[in-house]
Amino acid sequence: MSSKKHNYDESKIKTLSSLEHIRTRTGMYIGRLGDGSHYDDGIYILIKEVIDNAIDEFIMGYGKQVEISLDNSVVRVRDFGRGIPLGKVIECVSRINTGAKYNDDVFQFSVGLNGVGTKAVNALSEEFTVTSYRDGQFFRADFSRGELKSEKRGKQNAPDGTEIVFTPDPTIFKSFLFREEHLLRRIHLYTYLNAGLRIKYNGQVFTSENGLKDLLEEDVAEDALYPVLHFREKMIEIAFTHTNRLSEDHYAFVNGQYTSDGGTHLSAFREGMLKAINDVGKAKFDGDDVREGLVGAIAIRLKDPVFESQTKNKLGNTEIRTELVAKVREIVATLLHKNSEVTERLLAKIQETQRLRKELQDVRKLARERSAAISLRIPQLKDCKVHLNLEKGNGQESMIFITEGQSAAGSITSCRDPNVQAVFTLKGKPLNVWDLNRTIVYKNDEIFNLMRTLNVEESLQNLRYGKVILATDADVDGLHIRNLLITCFLRFFPDIITAGHVFILETPLFRVRDKKQTFYCYSEAERDVAIRKVKNPEITRFKGLGEISPSEFKAFIGPGMKLTQVSVDDGHVVQPLLQFYMGKNTPARRQFIMDHLVVEEPVVA
Repeated sequence: MSSKKHNYDESKIKTLSSLEHIRTRTGMYIGRLGDGSHYDDGIYILIKEVIDNAIDEFIMGYGKQVEISLDNSVVRVRDFGRGIPLGKVIECVSRINTGAKYNDDVFQFSVGLNGVGTKAVNALSEEFTVTSYRDGQFFRADFSRGELKSEKRGKQNAPDGTEIVFTPDPTIFKSFLFREEHLLRRIHLYTYLNAGLRIKYNGQVFTSENGLKDLLEEDVAEDALYPVLHFREKMIEIAFTHTNRLSEDHYAFVNGQYTSDGGTHLSAFREGMLKAINDVGKAKFDGDDVREGLVGAIAIRLKDPVFESQTKNKLGNTEIRTELVAKVREIVATLLHKNSEVTERLLAKIQETQRLRKELQDVRKLARERSAAISLRIPQLKDCKVHLNLEKGNGQESMIFITEGQSAAGSITSCRDPNVQAVFTLKGKPLNVWDLNRTIVYKNDEIFNLMRTLNVEESLQNLRYGKVILATDADVDGLHIRNLLITCFLRFFPDIITAGHVFILETPLFRVRDKKQTFYCYSEAERDVAIRKVKNPEITRFKGLGEISPSEFKAFIGPGMKLTQVSVDDGHVVQPLLQFYMGKNTPARRQFIMDHLVVEEPVVA
């Protein structure tokens, strides 16, 4: 048996220019590429890098307004700061490690500290134009994919500042589309973090006078158990309140940058909050009891922030932790002492959480005893042989289909691979659990058995399957069951969704065939295309999974199966979204439906 030899000599060693490196190793600079459907996709990181520079000018006291416009795929950002020094414009947007942010006299609290951001935007743009307006003069440079194409300098009378216009390169960002809601969310966060800043986006003005207080009041809306407590000074800002949510939600920022993965400042906030509440309440509450339902925000300014990646999602400055914990502890204690009525409500909330947790422990014990007495096996489960082990990294190929009714379960069970494919059969529509507390997990047989099957009672680490697949019919009832299951997961076991383990099985809606060929179609458009490909087509509409024969179904759960991953773009919007659509507010939902009802006009022959 011969092996192919690979020559490894001097000719194989390559040195990439900074431009080539950015375009070749894009993920190192902006994280994921994506297509624009996710909040952290690359096209939004490009915009963020440019806006960050404008915000840095505002932080240093120059320019109170930033203009942003989006026209199809063309982005324009104009600030009214000092403007890039005219003789250094080209270097500042094209040469790595060039900029004023290494100089504390010019930028003390900058996010963009590594001289990469705008250069990456330039390198990854099909067209990129920078114009600096300064002291009655301007300098403009035009680039294409990081290469300088033209430059111009002259006199002008526009206000000082910098304007950048760019179009993401479609050869890098394939089939991308800007989603305005993601961009608007970033704009809102910028205004909340920089009280007094005006951002004008496509003619609409966004601003915030109360900073993080405004952010939390928008988040919690009617959910807050007491008014948002708020503290702000130059180096630190804090806001918090409690709700009846089961989770804790946080916003953490450094130098105006939203750190979605938290870091030192967030852990210090949580610890300082716990210590302050125990001090004021003269108690020894557990952290879980204090943080359940807590919605908090912290923003700090650091001269030398250390982030764990170029996209700056997590702060790594561990040396500030002790001092920051003490500062948060002092701030929170002072706020509570000044607001005695709020303190009473807060302590009452935590004591109620303690009581419910004790009740949950009792209910959990009874449920375990009951399940052990009845049976060692779960009657709704047809298990597989291989299971997931997250610690060892084994069993990723294992999966469980959660399906409705015996007919669908029968089709899947008869054609599944018993080594890696399990089936859990629902008896009917699951309970809507959104407004119920955790005890329902143990009191409802169906939810309890599903939890035991997945083995997610304690933590995600014990999950038994690599993929949890919702296999429901493609009708109104099937969609309803799917939504109820997703609601249950988000309410009690959100980690299995946020970690990417939950999927939806896509099965064909139509079969179009003749004597020679068969097409399975997943939409009406695919059906129409298939009809044109065959003569005398026989068209079948599959209303339920049980209508598909096991021999056909085998292909739909085989290696080529179509799965859609259930993901959460923004964890902060989940609570209010599900509260509206799944909560006990039927009149409001009915009105929403009536306001958005589309009535098709009858066709007149």
